[in-house]
Amino acid sequence: MFAALRQPLARASAAKPLTRAFSVYSPSLNAVAPTSPKLEYLLTETRGRVALVTLHRPKALNALCNGLFVELNQVLREFDDNKDIGAIVLTGSERAFAAGADIKEMKDRKFIENYSEDFLGHWTQITKIRKPIIAAVNGFALGGGCELAMMCDIIYAGDKAVFGQPEIKLGTIPGAGGTQRLVKAVGKSKAMEMCLTGSVNLTAAEAERAGLVSKVLPADQVIDEALKTAETIASLSQPIVQMVKDAINQSFEVPLAAGLTFERRLFHSTFASNDQKEGMAAFAEKRKAKFTHN
Repeated sequence: MFAALRQPLARASAAKPLTRAFSVYSPSLNAVAPTSPKLEYLLTETRGRVALVTLHRPKALNALCNGLFVELNQVLREFDDNKDIGAIVLTGSERAFAAGADIKEMKDRKFIENYSEDFLGHWTQITKIRKPIIAAVNGFALGGGCELAMMCDIIYAGDKAVFGQPEIKLGTIPGAGGTQRLVKAVGKSKAMEMCLTGSVNLTAAEAERAGLVSKVLPADQVIDEALKTAETIASLSQPIVQMVKDAINQSFEVPLAAGLTFERRLFHSTFASNDQKEGMAAFAEKRKAKFTHN
């Protein structure tokens, strides 16, 4: 969960600052003012039925402080409740998606306050968002940055992205999923290697081969591709999209037999929707479906 840029990365070539220009979707070219005057750490905008949320602490390489997560949770809830939004893209800068947690903010905390306040517990609220979230990752995704990306539903990575869990070098362990979600993504051995050494990081290509990310693209195309995928998702039946997300996430929580039953019951329930009737009718009639999201 923590930034560790003071430590040498295992693959120096992967850690070099990026020099490519951002795509036409880049917040650096099309940045909009925060939707609320209270937003200090984020930029937000909408593209049709897609919301684009950009982490915006450039001087700190998007280090994840408490204020940033408070704002992120607020913004994501607003988009989740907005019927005109069907999917969300979360991104950072070209140099860093998020380089980790804000060490200066947490270094003097005590056990009792951490435990009584459930420190970092609010980070996981992103996993409660019902609409699909695509992480568009460029540059560093270390510690909390890697954990944040793993909380999203799909990860697209720029070709110079770096994923790692360096917390052990700071005398602690991952606290927001680095020992849990990472195992499910890359397997026990690789997760152990990454978390136990703190210096074995994954390049974008390695992350794709390991199953951590879905696709690797040139850095200037990552946001474009994430937005295109989000647009596709947002054009589909939204209740059914949410059912798919629920069913896949359930597979991480229950045994196979229970997961299959859960999936089948959701499948049965789709036949109570108008969108199922429209979708199958459109297929039979060889035309494009017109979903009404009910």
